Amino acid sequence: MEVRTEREDDVLVSTVNGRIDSATVSEFQHLMERAITDDIRRVIIDFGNLSYINSAGLRAVLVITKNLWTRNAKLALHSLQPSIQEVFSIAGFDKIIQVCADKAEALDATQEK
Repeated sequence: MEVRTEREDDVLVSTVNGRIDSATVSEFQHLMERAITDDIRRVIIDFGNLSYINSAGLRAVLVITKNLWTRNAKLALHSLQPSIQEVFSIAGFDKIIQVCADKAEALDATQEK
C-alpha cells in the first residue's frame, strides 16, 4: 500500500494505491492522521487505485471521518473501483461518507455552502 498526500490551501488531497487490509491498515491510518493538521478543513481521498479494503480498512476510514467531524472538517472519497464501491455500499458507508465520481466532484461536495 502506498499513500501520497499533497496540500492545496486548507485541503488535503490523498491518493491510496494497493490494499488496505490487516497488514497495512495501521500505516494507512497513521499516515492520514499525521497529514491531517489542525488547519485542514477538507480531505479528499482518491481510491481509484485501491484494489482491496477489508473491515479493518473500513473502520480506519470511519475513525478518520469521525475525527474530521469533531473539527468541523469534511471528507470525500472519489474514483472508487466498482468492487470497492460495492463494499462501501454494503457497509452503508456511502450514506455517511461523501463518495464522488472524481476529484472535481469531491472538491465541490466538500465546499462550504
